[in-house]
Amino acid sequence: MYVAIIKYNAGNIYSVDYALKRLGINPVITADKEQIQKADKVIFPGVGEAYTTMEYLKEHQMVELIRNLEQPVLGICLGMQLMCRHSEEGDADCLGIFDVDVKKFISDKHEDKIPHMGWNTISDLKGGLFTRGLENKFVYFVHGFYVPTNTYTAATTDYILPFSASLHKDNFYATQFHPEKSGSVGEEILRNFINM
Repeated sequence: MYVAIIKYNAGNIYSVDYALKRLGINPVITADKEQIQKADKVIFPGVGEAYTTMEYLKEHQMVELIRNLEQPVLGICLGMQLMCRHSEEGDADCLGIFDVDVKKFISDKHEDKIPHMGWNTISDLKGGLFTRGLENKFVYFVHGFYVPTNTYTAATTDYILPFSASLHKDNFYATQFHPEKSGSVGEEILRNFINM
């Protein structure tokens, strides 16, 4: 199994690498177009800011590369948001794989802290990454922007309002939460992705 983790200017790559190694997978961390294209699975992680990251991807000719991948691709956190059409973070035009926009959390109540940080449950799970036993399990989030629920929503979480915890379209899968930081639940989700 050849798994490529896309290397670019957004953090969190090494915790994904460690999580896969715990599953017995030795991924390649690379920005090389050919290595990414020939991988069995591709992971597009991310912690950072949408506008500057999109500028980096454009500058390094990675936009069309990611859009045109045909094997299973998993976007994580910022990676999921960059797969959308547009982000309010930096008013960034993104990859447009999912035809939906990324919105900024607005806090209505004092107790609603932004960014959304910590453990929350996932529900309304659909296909691919999720088995029935994962319904209402806790996963780990860190984000100040969110994707509204839409036709691509594969899991939902409620914080301030219901939002997409996961998206799915064709060979593209994505999680707003960090499976690599979500203990045994995240491990199962990563394993489901690897076993597709």
